[in-house]
Amino acid sequence: MCVDLTLFPLDTIKTRLQSQQGFYKAGGFRGIYAGVPSAAIGSFPNAAAFFVTYESTKSLFTGYSATNLAPITHMLAASLGEIVACLIRVPTEVVKQRTQASPSLNTYRVLLNTLQEEIPFSLVQFPLWEYLKAVWWRRQGGRLDSWQAAVCGALAGGVAAFVTTPLDVAKTWIMLAKAGTSTASGNIPTVLYEVWKSRGIPGLFAGSIPRVTFISMGGFIFLGAYEKVRRTLL
Repeated sequence: MCVDLTLFPLDTIKTRLQSQQGFYKAGGFRGIYAGVPSAAIGSFPNAAAFFVTYESTKSLFTGYSATNLAPITHMLAASLGEIVACLIRVPTEVVKQRTQASPSLNTYRVLLNTLQEEIPFSLVQFPLWEYLKAVWWRRQGGRLDSWQAAVCGALAGGVAAFVTTPLDVAKTWIMLAKAGTSTASGNIPTVLYEVWKSRGIPGLFAGSIPRVTFISMGGFIFLGAYEKVRRTLL
C-alpha cells in the first residue's frame, strides 16, 4: 500500500502517455492521484494472495531450490502467484484505469490482458530477484541484509519493467479502446503490430521511463520491506 500511495502519480502519467488519446487529452498532469483509492484498497489482499501462493509453491519444490531447476521453480511460483492475485487485482485495475483515462472497459477482457502482461513480467522479475539475492548471499559468505534484498528487487523490477513495456502498452491500448474497434478485440500480437505501425519502436516503449522508475522504486520498497518483515516473523 505504501508503494501505491507514494508512487501512484508515476503510474497515472505512464497510463496517459500510452493512451491513444494522447497524454494531454487523457488528462495530462491533472488529477494524477485519480484512481488511488481502488489501488490502495486492492493492495492488501492482492499482495497477500501473491506471496502466499508464491511462498507455498516454492516450499512444495524445496528440493529443487538448490539445483539448476531453481529458476523454473521461481517462474512457476511467480506465475501461479500472479494468477491468484489477478482475481483480486483486475476489479481494482478496471476502476483505476477508468478513472485515470475515462474509458469503457470489460472486466473479463482486462483479466486476460492483465495475465498476458503480468505473467511474463513475473517470469523475468522473480527468478532474477532470487538469482541476484543468491549471488550476493554467496559473495558475503552466507549473509544478506534486507536492504540488499531491496536493491536486488529494484534491479530485477527495472529490467522486467523495461523488457515487458510493449506488453504494457498493448494492454493499455486494449483497455482504453472503444468497443467494436479492432484494438478492442484484445489480440496482443495484433495490437503490438498496430502500435509499431502507427508509432514505431518509440511507441512500443511509450511510458517506459516512468514505468521503470515506478517499478524499480516499488521493487526496492516492496520486496525490501517484505524480506524484513518475513525474517522478523519467521
